[in-house]
Amino acid sequence: MQIQTEAMNASLQFCPNLTCCASGLTHQGNIHIHDRKRERYRCTVCRRTFTSRTGTMLEGLRKPNELIVLVVGLLSYGCPVQAIVHMFGLDERTVALWRDRAGQQCQRVHDAVVQQGHLTLTHVQADEIRVKGKKGIFWMGLAMEVSSRLWLAGVVQPSRDHVLADRLLQGVCRCASGASHLLICVDGWAAYPNAILRAFVEQVNESIQTGMQQMQVWSHLVIGQVIKTQKKHRLVSVKHLLLRGEEQALQQALEQSRGGTQINTAYIERLNGTMRERLASLTRKGRHASARLEAFQWGMYLIGCTYNLCWPHQQLSKKEHLGSICTPAMASGLTTHIWSVREVLTYKVPPHILLKAQEAERQCLAIEPDPLPKPKRMGAASKYYLLLLKMKEEKAREQSHAG
Repeated sequence: MQIQTEAMNASLQFCPNLTCCASGLTHQGNIHIHDRKRERYRCTVCRRTFTSRTGTMLEGLRKPNELIVLVVGLLSYGCPVQAIVHMFGLDERTVALWRDRAGQQCQRVHDAVVQQGHLTLTHVQADEIRVKGKKGIFWMGLAMEVSSRLWLAGVVQPSRDHVLADRLLQGVCRCASGASHLLICVDGWAAYPNAILRAFVEQVNESIQTGMQQMQVWSHLVIGQVIKTQKKHRLVSVKHLLLRGEEQALQQALEQSRGGTQINTAYIERLNGTMRERLASLTRKGRHASARLEAFQWGMYLIGCTYNLCWPHQQLSKKEHLGSICTPAMASGLTTHIWSVREVLTYKVPPHILLKAQEAERQCLAIEPDPLPKPKRMGAASKYYLLLLKMKEEKAREQSHAG
């Protein structure tokens, strides 16, 4: 496999040092080529050197870039790890490491491209997936924008409580440019309505007291819920409830987003199917269950980021939608071209965006989880328990006499 070297361009680089006053700034004239043989750059402000790989998935890896990009591209489209190990002669742990590092890079790209508050949301759907791991059950929450099919946010955690719903909906809110006419459709989970009201709030100019700001829920927020009733694993009935907003606003949002004629969660369920298809650890009744929560998390970001940026969407490319080959990110106006997997893996995110995303995640994790349910009051003690307790007391008495 031939190794291609790229031409060095100092004007496109920025200093990755967080303590540097020019950190994250390009075209400032402070970056110069330090060593062409090792492809290193130098910042004239803090005098530190770095490479074009610093801050990307390829940092510190010695394998050829073409091989890494090819393997990650196959993983993002659902190729089994064992097939990659067999065809390329790699170690299974190496492929798993590349998958995790690619997922971390995709999370940084997702924070820098999608969750920067540049979207005007119209119709959002959210749902959660029950994931079976080797050491227990995990829950994966997903949310998407219906009109552009853009994956907005995702959360993986071991418990299905209100913290999962809060983290998911606050991630969706970070994508929005501001308050708008928004329809949110969810399933029958009781934690969703209150989580939506907590996430989609705006600041009011009128303050209650000096130094205090009043917050209120978006005035044009519409919440729809789909409650499905099953009996013996068969669907019995489906209820479509309008929890907040007017019927006219609901129909307007559905017509504008082309998201059906009534409240539904069909589009997010289709995205759930895509996730299960391309991530082997999500397959039902399979032998690919993972033992680590991080494996599900990084796999989710790898699949979701490449779904948004790299793979053309078949439905969006039809004449009744945009009429040309495009990705969900192109349909939403975030990008103007189809990204390659290499472009995703080598994209450098400015440090201030990473710090902002980490601070938002810390605030979400600071939310207190649901209190543990109180144990049910038990009846009278069993007669066998009283008999064992009496035998234990007699044995202790005999030991004390013997001593």
